[in-house]
Amino acid sequence: MLNIEKVDTRNKSQVARFVQIPYRLYVHSPQWVPPLLIDAKTQLNRQKHPFFEHSDADFWIAVRDGQDVGRIAALENRRYNDYHHTRQVQFYLFECENDVAVASALFDEVSSWAKARGLDTIVGPKGFGALDGYGLLIEGFEHRQMMTMMNYNPPYYVNLVEAMGFVKEVDFVSCHLNVHRFSMPERVHQIARRVQERGNLVVQRFRSKRELIAWVPRLGTAYNEAFKHNWEYYPLTQHEIDFMMQNVITLANPRMIKLIRHGDDVVGFLLAFADVSAALQRAGGHLLPFGLPDLLLDMHRSKWVALNGAGILEEFQGRGGNALLYSEMEQTIREFGYLDADLTQVAETAVQMRRDLVSLGGEPYKTHRVYRRAVTVDRQQSSVTGQATGAATP
Repeated sequence: MLNIEKVDTRNKSQVARFVQIPYRLYVHSPQWVPPLLIDAKTQLNRQKHPFFEHSDADFWIAVRDGQDVGRIAALENRRYNDYHHTRQVQFYLFECENDVAVASALFDEVSSWAKARGLDTIVGPKGFGALDGYGLLIEGFEHRQMMTMMNYNPPYYVNLVEAMGFVKEVDFVSCHLNVHRFSMPERVHQIARRVQERGNLVVQRFRSKRELIAWVPRLGTAYNEAFKHNWEYYPLTQHEIDFMMQNVITLANPRMIKLIRHGDDVVGFLLAFADVSAALQRAGGHLLPFGLPDLLLDMHRSKWVALNGAGILEEFQGRGGNALLYSEMEQTIREFGYLDADLTQVAETAVQMRRDLVSLGGEPYKTHRVYRRAVTVDRQQSSVTGQATGAATP
């Protein structure tokens, strides 16, 4: 018998059950990278996570014959809806056995929750903040997840979601850049040098986390401003900016964080992180006793780098800002001896950046799709029984 249980987020046992579900589903997956348990539990903590200061979310577990077989979260991001004049509910943290009936029961809970709040469209997967990653993986299943900056799922998830009546909203494409194929035109470096010689734009570098921390407020403001035309944008609160920047600092080698400033203002940034996916897999969600030392070691021995955050304010894009950003990107990759880079989740709507990355030698190798569906949708009864089969194609 299948039951859907709502999680009491004040109940540590129920939170632990919700968080542990993917650890069982992906136990034999070499591509999945488990999040740290402390981070996963924070997403359900209404007192600690800044999302709950302005918005709401609930969580459900699907249980069959005493075993947890799926989960899902429904998020009402009121700041996003107010900014875009929409009435969306986001689904997130969806995990499920290969069973359409389980998926149907979970999404029915999301629909009921949304209708009770006057919401009309379900969109997702889409999380609590900008570093949560977007979409279901629809291409690139053979590649390991890049830390927890993007989502991983088996191919059958796509079939489950599409069986619920979901259609494409937007795709996010990640590019693989091998150092031997990386070809930055010398003209880009020349423009970057001229820009800095004129003194209009200056690259701010850091030698320590203490130096970086002093610039965090200005970096957060620039991050908020740089993506205001993006599909996923909404104005972050100061607490959300601080929360996100704290996560950035925790993962970062300060020498790999580059800011572009105009006077004292930050107008651009490049956020690069050593890929510690392998260490996260070995940690299995635990920092202690061995997870943290292993993560720190992997920050120095990894040959992959994640470029997960590059932006320049619109008014500086035609004034050498883009050239300066790309020049610093190449210098970062080569300076630290990386062989491969992941340019993480560029929205398909960012047409120029995608063209630039391909022209520099980047190869699209993973695609994540965000889906949408009306809150109420008619489905044939036959579509909600049995298993999803096959791998979806975009």
